[in-house]
Amino acid sequence: MNIQFVDKTVIVTGAAHGFGRAITREFAVRGASVWACDVIADELEETRQICRDLNGNCQVKVVDVRDRGAVFSFVDEILAAAGKADILVNNAGGVLGQVGRPLEDISEEDWDSIFEVNTRGAFYFAQAVAPSMKAQRYGRIINISSGAGLGVSLTGIQAYASAKAAQIGLTRQLAHELGEWSITVNNIAPGFVLSNPNSIRQFESYGEEGQRALINRFALKRLGKPEDIAHGVLFFASDYANWITGQVLSVDGGR
Repeated sequence: MNIQFVDKTVIVTGAAHGFGRAITREFAVRGASVWACDVIADELEETRQICRDLNGNCQVKVVDVRDRGAVFSFVDEILAAAGKADILVNNAGGVLGQVGRPLEDISEEDWDSIFEVNTRGAFYFAQAVAPSMKAQRYGRIINISSGAGLGVSLTGIQAYASAKAAQIGLTRQLAHELGEWSITVNNIAPGFVLSNPNSIRQFESYGEEGQRALINRFALKRLGKPEDIAHGVLFFASDYANWITGQVLSVDGGR
């Protein structure tokens, strides 16, 4: 498939590294005008420069997806400059440095913070782009969840597994609400990918024997790459997925 996104305006959250950087780059080299955000300013600028070096069009801005006002302001800025928002990729999320602990040790703040970045941020961005997408009767929203949202989290973090499952529920609900305006809403559930410092630390903590055991659980006998996740996003955003909505695609090497 020769997928191109010329004349499409794309928003990618959590674009400073890992999945978000790969997604931003893949859209940019395929002709899209990409607006990328994150809270890590220096790495976000690196993402912009990578796209520029590949002759891609990428604008970046520091935005905290937990801040509804900042989210709506960013989308308003995009609409003022580009006149539309065609594709939204809600990639921002993660475990926020938390590690697995017993249920009784989890504070209210620990629980809420993970829901804020993984679920609430996706909801805010969907809210912000929906009027524009409805007006043009076209849109693609792709949420990045996790295999943890479909089963059990390897991290043992209760809030992370719950927030990712909630995001999948949000995906299905929005697909039915927005479908009559030809807006599709789908979800990618990545498997284990060395995409950021947290996942690298987690993998290293297993030791050689644990790493081999993890890899042997995958049908393809290898870890994934950020590009593997990005390619799933490109499919959902493309015309090849015109009649696909409310779905979860596991990109996990065959678990």
